[in-house]
Order: sequence, then structure tokens, then C-alpha cells
Amino acid sequence: MKNTIENKFGSSIYERIDAVQMSATERQVAINAMRDADALVDTFIWFARKIEQLGAYLMMKPSVKH
Repeated sequence: MKNTIENKFGSSIYERIDAVQMSATERQVAINAMRDADALVDTFIWFARKIEQLGAYLMMKPSVKH
């Protein structure tokens, strides 16, 4: 799991968590918080892209010309 976190968040952030003196439980809480924050950001990005796609779809509809 450590390798997955390093690849996902970058080694510098994970190194900072390792450098801080904390218990294993607190370390796991910090890692879980990073994972949750990443999931939340991914959700916002996905939602924003879907709104952009919807806007592009609505603007591309052919209009009735007289």
C-alpha cells in the first residue's frame, strides 16, 4: 500500500508524514485523510468535466433557421 500512496500523492508528501513523530494509528489517519481528499478532488474534477461536456452538447444543437 505504501508504494500506491507514494505513486498517487508523490513521495515528498509521504516523506513528510514519515518524518513527523506520530503513532501508527495517527499515521494511518493522515494517510486516509490524504486518500479521502484525493477522492473528493477527483469527484469535483469529474463533475466539472461533465458540466463542460453538457454545455458543449447543448451549444452544439442545430438551431432552426428561418
